[in-house]
Amino acid sequence: MAEDTGHTHHLSLPAELLVKFAPLLRPEVLPGPVLDLASGEGQNGIFLALQGLDVTCCDVSRDALDRAEEQAREEGAVIRTWQVDLEQPDDNPLPEDRYGAILVFRYLHRPLMHCIRKALKSSGILVYETFTVAQRQFGRPRRAEHLLEPGELRSFFSDWEILHDFEGILDDPPRAMAQLVCRKP
Repeated sequence: MAEDTGHTHHLSLPAELLVKFAPLLRPEVLPGPVLDLASGEGQNGIFLALQGLDVTCCDVSRDALDRAEEQAREEGAVIRTWQVDLEQPDDNPLPEDRYGAILVFRYLHRPLMHCIRKALKSSGILVYETFTVAQRQFGRPRRAEHLLEPGELRSFFSDWEILHDFEGILDDPPRAMAQLVCRKP
């Protein structure tokens, strides 16, 4: 766990799944930069930037990206930010064949799945974790468009090399999640 460094706001920790699989995400092995998709305040992207990776945090919220930039400066990380609406109908907002890794945490927009597939370069790594329909027993999110059905996340990337696949309940706080780490062929 990170120590309290006396910053005026809390230090957001990277996702446990990302920390566990960070050894896959080294600058010398990734075929391109990292995209932290719907990054919010960027704690996952900042974590990788501190390890020497070229990271872009993208989000619809300029305020969240401003906080990400401030947090990165405080921690001595260099990140890029990209304000983008990822949910434009009939539009692929992601550049194709661009990224060596894509991170997606606590975000689901099904039409974006094919965009993610195209945006990753061959041998690129996807690290994805979000809520399943079982989350309703714990609270938000509750709406079907924000919750994965059983096996759904895996099905989007079943033709890729699956490195980690989990669906179930995680503790502290209790939440129903699907996790997938996979490599594009």
